[in-house]
Amino acid sequence: MTGEDVRALSDDQLQESLLKLKKEQFNLRFQQATGQLENTARYKQIRRDIARIKTDQRRRALQTQGS
Repeated sequence: MTGEDVRALSDDQLQESLLKLKKEQFNLRFQQATGQLENTARYKQIRRDIARIKTDQRRRALQTQGS
């Protein structure tokens, strides 16, 4: 997910994506703890995608406050 992809989503879609990514992150954490995690790079991707979504949500909130 790129920054352009995140900006193209609506507020509801962003919230839904964030929830989905957090669930996946939770599952990956358990896989890592039990030694079943095969793709360790996926954990890093999810963390960055969550950060992108939260950043864009904050940007939108500040834009509505400023307007």
